[in-house]
Parts: sequence; C-alpha cells; structure tokens
Amino acid sequence: MIINHPILGPRDAQEFVYLGDANLIARPDGLTASGTELHDYVYLRSNPAGAHRELWYHEQGDRSWLVVTRNTVTHEILGVEMARDVARQMGRGK
Repeated sequence: MIINHPILGPRDAQEFVYLGDANLIARPDGLTASGTELHDYVYLRSNPAGAHRELWYHEQGDRSWLVVTRNTVTHEILGVEMARDVARQMGRGK
C-alpha cells in the first residue's frame, strides 16, 4: 500500500506505524472531563466497514503524524493530511 505523504510524496506503508482511530486526536481534558468521557475515549472504538480516518506515524522517515482516510474494505487511500492540521481544525493544536 502506498501512502501519499503531503510533504514527501508517495511512500510505502512499511515506513509507517498504524496507531488507530484518528478520533484519538480529540482527547478530552483530563482535569474537566467526566469519568464517562474518559472511559469512552480510552475503551470505545468503532470498527467501520468503509471510509475511516486513521492515525499513522512515519517512523522510518520524517517522524510526522498523518491522518489517512482509508476504505477499510478495499484498502484504497482516499486522502492524507498532516495530523497537526487536523488537530488545529479540531481546536486541539496551536
């Protein structure tokens, strides 16, 4: 599988480490979140068939974090974004 890195261009998926659901970027504030919110964040994950946003870490490259939108049925990559840009859009980054 080829991941089209936004900065470095097409890279083999073996250079990356899959880290799970991209919703992990939206971590609740540990000081103000309820126990239920923290529980749901840590333990509840969806397992969709179809388009899904995932976190990938470019371990054997520039060590960047990416959000890859991938069809979990066909493995077709539908989009790739820098995770920092996604976090900013979600209001989590500066």
